Amino acid sequence: MELPQQALQKANALNNMFSNTALIIGAALAGILVSTVGSTTALAIDAATFFIAGIVVYTFKHVTPPMEIVENTVLHDLKEGWRVFTSFRWLVVIDICFAFIVMSWAAGENVLGPLVARIGIAEVALPGGDAIGSRGLDFHIRGLESLGAKAHNEHGYVIAEAPNGLTGAEIVLDFPSVGATENLMTAAVLAKGVTTIDNAAREPDLVDLGNFLISMGAKIEGLGTPLITITGVTKMHPTDHATIADRIVTGTWAFAAAMTQGDITINGARAQDLEIPLEKLTAAGAIITSNENSIRVRMDSRPKAIDVSTLPYPGFPTDLQPMVITLNAIATGDAMVTENVFEGRFMFVNELIRLGAQITIDGHHAAITGVEKLSSAPVVATDIRAGAGLVLAGLVSDGITFVEDGYHIDRGYPDFAKQLRALGADVTREL
Repeated sequence: MELPQQALQKANALNNMFSNTALIIGAALAGILVSTVGSTTALAIDAATFFIAGIVVYTFKHVTPPMEIVENTVLHDLKEGWRVFTSFRWLVVIDICFAFIVMSWAAGENVLGPLVARIGIAEVALPGGDAIGSRGLDFHIRGLESLGAKAHNEHGYVIAEAPNGLTGAEIVLDFPSVGATENLMTAAVLAKGVTTIDNAAREPDLVDLGNFLISMGAKIEGLGTPLITITGVTKMHPTDHATIADRIVTGTWAFAAAMTQGDITINGARAQDLEIPLEKLTAAGAIITSNENSIRVRMDSRPKAIDVSTLPYPGFPTDLQPMVITLNAIATGDAMVTENVFEGRFMFVNELIRLGAQITIDGHHAAITGVEKLSSAPVVATDIRAGAGLVLAGLVSDGITFVEDGYHIDRGYPDFAKQLRALGADVTREL
């Protein structure tokens, strides 16, 4: 039977209502059947119902409505989908709210330690954000408990309390987690006595945080080494501090120059923070020059394939893994990229394959055979770095590439599209 256009919405609503009701009732009936007649008989009854349903459906008279000939292109479909999406104000509002929530998750876990140290209690949401693998707060919580705090999970939040203050302790991290090291260091600066963090992270941005705390009156030794020693102080004072350049953003621009055969100068960047990535880019054929305040990356030919294994600093950063995979996707030769930090970091590879990349995943390893050029397709960003990598992949693809869920990219690369356009790229950011 053919329904009139004005009745379709009501029909779909009724269909969904009956379908959901059937799911609930069906599950209950299945349980009753299994408990009374056994699983074998229950499966036979289930098969019989499918057979009867098939006969009933076969008797239906299907009417195919006349097709209206429209522009059948990916661009047209995406534009039409965007038009429909933006027509529902509530959907846009919810999407924006969830983007804000995702940003808040990461911010929350980083203030857990300092809040407990300063006011004796903290309540932050359990971590979310990028879908790159397990990033629990176990290291954070165990470390705070070593300092004398009591912590527990409740309704999706971590609640940590230390009403009588924190006391210095010896803390050994199972893994040199940047977030855990930051949390424990910022908590320990106001703890009574001496705190040591063994197997601490060594990233330059963590060292910069430590120097910031020192300028506020904190007593910290061993920054940039696996053993950090903090002697607690009773109070700290305001200060002015200029943060160092983001080494991952710097590395992203460096790889962008290499894979597009471009010439980019990154002002304010520090080459000493990216020794291994710059060495890998040199092996790929890039010409790199640097001074105290800038890095220039020039590529005059198609890049050569490079093998990379990600490791905590000073190893190759996991956050640049999507960029090196994208570069290898259009490089000459074969390469192997091994991910040793986040088990879910290869999720975006399926999106690269949609663009024509030749990549095979085997556990923690990605085998890549470079092609001369990728081909455009709609793809989805699953996290900040994957999103940036897909945008760069679009620059070396023929046709128009659409990267959905661009809000991920915004969290790590403000004005990314604008900066790319300033470098000559044809990139448009749609809200």
